[in-house]
Amino acid sequence: MNTKKSTTRAWLALAGLGLVLSGCHSSVKQAASTASHEYLLTVTRPNQLQVIDTETNRISRSCDIPGYFGSGSIATSPNGRIAYVLSNKWEDIYGFDITDCKMVFSAKQSTEKVTVKTFFSLTLSPDGKELYTIQNPVGKLPDRYQVMQPQLAVFDTSAGFDVQPSRRWPVDRRITKIATLASGEVVLGGADLKAIDPQNGKVRVISKLQNWERGPRWLTPDAFAVSSQGEHVGEYIMPYVTAEFKDDSMNFETADWWWGMSRVDLSTGEVEQLETVPFQFIVFSWVTDPHDANIIYGAFNTLSKHDIKEKKTLAVTDMDHTYYTINMTSDGGTLYVGGTSSDISVHDPATLEKKGSIQLPGDMSTADMRLARLQE
Repeated sequence: MNTKKSTTRAWLALAGLGLVLSGCHSSVKQAASTASHEYLLTVTRPNQLQVIDTETNRISRSCDIPGYFGSGSIATSPNGRIAYVLSNKWEDIYGFDITDCKMVFSAKQSTEKVTVKTFFSLTLSPDGKELYTIQNPVGKLPDRYQVMQPQLAVFDTSAGFDVQPSRRWPVDRRITKIATLASGEVVLGGADLKAIDPQNGKVRVISKLQNWERGPRWLTPDAFAVSSQGEHVGEYIMPYVTAEFKDDSMNFETADWWWGMSRVDLSTGEVEQLETVPFQFIVFSWVTDPHDANIIYGAFNTLSKHDIKEKKTLAVTDMDHTYYTINMTSDGGTLYVGGTSSDISVHDPATLEKKGSIQLPGDMSTADMRLARLQE
């Protein structure tokens, strides 16, 4: 793959799309039975859920998903057993038991008169009884398409197949990744970071980005969190890029460019927003070290390690090709870098040294890499 071209395409996406995303969180203990370890989940073409044993770094099973490949978004139940996957060109949702690939849930969001697209957003309530997604509906009229109000849709996960939303609430546009706080509110990654109560639709701002009030010498952040996955530490990270100008002339060439992040603790709801490290290369996604919240790792054409307290990069290694997403085991022992192609690169977090590779039967494109921790 031409990484220079990939970097250019990524920067155009970063500057133009302003998409924001987040990860879901499952606070579950590790069991002492045969299901005592974690599984890494991802989706590959043509359309399969891959269940990977993190102890062996081998595929345990592949679950066939109905419909065409979607975005590859995954949300896991609190007990780690059920994986919900966005499929069929970003329209349908299917739930699978990862121990045997049995389908336990389905929801087709589009109808004959309305096409509904969900851009990555899947998450579950803390008790796993409800599934949330952001619907972007478009009405199909005889002579035109009608863009309709985006909405948070709430599904009953125990309702089985062909489930329809039990509630819907209006939300902003440009919401992709979402997460759930322990309080029950759903984090909405958009132009600003917001939270919505799925019981009554009440929305509040938890972190300003597009509307931040930092002064004229700071450039309005451009947020791009396509693969924010922090279930191993119970958090949500929305990366952004900004610039600090030297003076009121707002000269882009002399400005100091920064990577920043809005990081939400899903247990407490506390938000940390700060510049992390100087902008030196493209990073598609961050992941936090479970042993030290000041250490984060990033991935794209490079794998990098950063100390955000000191605002410096500790290590960088070139990758074999472009990778979109990154995740790591809950004990902090292994880094996984995936997405884009048909392999997951396995690394030592201490040194970033490559320890191996997991070969998959198809490419992952924009698919998540999620951790599932099974309970007894």
